[in-house]
Amino acid sequence: MITRPNFRTIAVGLVAAFGLSAPTVFPARAAEPAPARVRVLLITGDDVAPAHDWPSVSAATRELLQETGRFEVRVCEDAGILNSAASLQRYDVIYFALYNARTPAPDEAARENLLRFVRGGKGFVVAHLASASYKEWPEFGQLCGRYWVMGTSGHGPRGRFQVRVADTTHPVTRGMSGFEADDELYAKLQGDAPVRVLLEADSDWSQRTEPLALVREYGQGRVFHHTFGHDVKALQNPAVRRVIQRGTEWAARGQVP
Repeated sequence: MITRPNFRTIAVGLVAAFGLSAPTVFPARAAEPAPARVRVLLITGDDVAPAHDWPSVSAATRELLQETGRFEVRVCEDAGILNSAASLQRYDVIYFALYNARTPAPDEAARENLLRFVRGGKGFVVAHLASASYKEWPEFGQLCGRYWVMGTSGHGPRGRFQVRVADTTHPVTRGMSGFEADDELYAKLQGDAPVRVLLEADSDWSQRTEPLALVREYGQGRVFHHTFGHDVKALQNPAVRRVIQRGTEWAARGQVP
């Protein structure tokens, strides 16, 4: 019978015979755990603007976030969820895509729940016409940084326009270049809260340069406001998708990988 050599025994013998140092065996490094997904509460609902197909836009928004593998998105069609502080605390960021003039402003408890959520260090994203919500609640406009006012704000015909990167140093837009959008170019948004404009474009309708994406600090939390997303087609633009993905993650975590 052929006996196979015991290589471990041979190695130990050689070490002892020649006075060699035994090799150091390092344990295998455990793989770095994947970062937890950003938990997004996307609040949407019946939009009174007839041109806004809110179910499709909400689904497209959920898809563009989840395609990154970095987000876990729950879509809620009832802004009444703001009444439950416990429910809100399950999320890292609230993505507000609701404009419904028939929806009254939240009651005092719901208002404080939302503001406390953001002030306490979490994120808030407001998209397209959602900043026009709750005109009877001034602090909501302050939270948004800039907001749509019916009869004052507006836009020209939907079409193609050039978007410039106004801030190349912010984590959301770092490394981005200007691009062409096909959407509504919102203009004459109102508000005087301190904001940092990330993207901008020149409006033929207002004859001035308008902010299209901006951020602001709110307490310990962060707000990302963008005006894109009139329809699903507008959200198919790769640059628009990227800025929404990065802006949402920044609002939730304060940084973007």
